[in-house]
Amino acid sequence: MNILNTSKKFLKIWVLAFVLTTIGQLQAQQVTVDASIDSLQLLIGEQTKVKLEISMDANQKVQLPLLQDTLVKGVEILDIAKPDTQMLNDGKRMLIKQEYTITSFDSALYYLPPFEVVVNGEPHRSKALAIKVYSIPVDTLHPEQFFGPKTIREIPIIWEDISAIVWFILLLLTLSALTYYLFVRYRDNKPIIKKIKIEPQLPPHQYALNEIEHIKKDKTLRVSDPKAYYTKLTDVLRIYIEGRFSFNAMEMTSAEIIEKLQKTNDKESIKDLMYLFHTADLVKFAKHSPQINENDMNLANAIEFINHTKVEQDLNAKSELTEITVEEKRNKQGRMILLGSICIIVIGIISILYKILSGIYNLWF
Repeated sequence: MNILNTSKKFLKIWVLAFVLTTIGQLQAQQVTVDASIDSLQLLIGEQTKVKLEISMDANQKVQLPLLQDTLVKGVEILDIAKPDTQMLNDGKRMLIKQEYTITSFDSALYYLPPFEVVVNGEPHRSKALAIKVYSIPVDTLHPEQFFGPKTIREIPIIWEDISAIVWFILLLLTLSALTYYLFVRYRDNKPIIKKIKIEPQLPPHQYALNEIEHIKKDKTLRVSDPKAYYTKLTDVLRIYIEGRFSFNAMEMTSAEIIEKLQKTNDKESIKDLMYLFHTADLVKFAKHSPQINENDMNLANAIEFINHTKVEQDLNAKSELTEITVEEKRNKQGRMILLGSICIIVIGIISILYKILSGIYNLWF
């Protein structure tokens, strides 16, 4: 009898454990799909959200409803939010939330069918929903409260609208001028910046004596090429006479220079200068070959004429400054760098021009 009672108790415990295990497995595998709506009543054009929640095991695969631009005819879907996933029960369960923003522009009572979700190949449905859309009430007893469409108004253009375009145009003009300048320097093979050397301007007699000293040192010129010798010597004298007596001696003949000097000096003081110019004309135009001592004598006569007619400069007076521009040829590497800079600036000009045209188009068209 005791054995029979013990067997019955053991059987009851086994059946109870089996039932609890089965219920736990069924609960663990249970899938729930729920749908809700924020507002059941809307005015035309208002928006509301429909929320879909799926609860399932973490190891199950789910396929959400594939909706496009309408939920049902007359109810439009404006936005489908990204699904939000939450893990529950230490990662064993999963809760997925999906939101749909909807609206309607027709007043009616709409039936929203259940959402169908596929979990591990099996369909699961939510409950159905409904939404009532009302039209905006119109007070027909007071029509004066309503106004017709407004006339088209032209909005005036203010500085904020065109400031960017103006600054871009100024920048475009600046870069264009810079590009032209760099192109000219590249074409002429000249540096970007000229080197300027400032030197004091020498008095006419000092300049002439310095040049005659250079001619005097060149003995080969005096012996082998008398034409070049007398040409240089008379050019120095013409420059001195022009600076000292203030008339254009470079454009005058020898006879005209002597005649001009005779009006301001006694004939005896320029007698030797007359002989120098006469000899120079014979050498240059009649192929006369003077002796070496004759060349030396004419050189000495030129120095004597300068010293006799020179005007000493006041030491307290400020000497005039003259600018001497020194141009240097650019090397190959410098030319390549300059060309690359021009190309970069041209690309910048094209970009700025595109922005200007885009701004004008957006402002006036």
